[in-house]
Amino acid sequence: MLSRLYDAPIDFDIYDFLVTDRQHLRSYVEDDHTDEQVLVQETENGVDIGVFIDERVLRRLDEVNPLQSLNAENLADYCTALEGVSHFQYLVWNVARRRPVSLLELEVQAEVDKYAAATLLLTSQRAGRFPAELHGSLFHRIAFAPGLQQESLQRYQEANRQAARFCRRLDEKFLKGRRVRPEQWVAELRRFYRFGQREKMALE
Repeated sequence: MLSRLYDAPIDFDIYDFLVTDRQHLRSYVEDDHTDEQVLVQETENGVDIGVFIDERVLRRLDEVNPLQSLNAENLADYCTALEGVSHFQYLVWNVARRRPVSLLELEVQAEVDKYAAATLLLTSQRAGRFPAELHGSLFHRIAFAPGLQQESLQRYQEANRQAARFCRRLDEKFLKGRRVRPEQWVAELRRFYRFGQREKMALE
């Protein structure tokens, strides 16, 4: 979905990089309390990547499939899984173009991706009706994991703030009111996707 939305195909399948066993994750990181984590290591030959999504999250998504009905019961798990997919997609797409990616840029894009993917799903599942409540659910009625280091907490807070502002602008310009323009909504998302961190942060 993200590859099609952004017209940003990549040559790899995330399933080849997916880790779901928490015991396996502990071989690589000290903090294993998260349900989603992307592991990245630069090497002489390129970049090694692994994507951890807890098997319990994926099991719950199998039981209450968001592709059939995205709702309050599965939205959090959907966003958890999608964040891992987003990080993988964005990293691989940029690495192929030899473009550097900062941690903040990665988090901002993931926040936008969750909004965009959920908007597409909910709109299609509601016969074209725009999900006006989604912005609040994703950007305001949230809580950050306890125990985060201050640097990480500040990065997540800033990513949330920047993405909330950008997505609110998209809502107001292209999806609300009498002139709904989904093609312009997609074009603006694609433009944002190709920006670096400085350009993303400069948008008003």
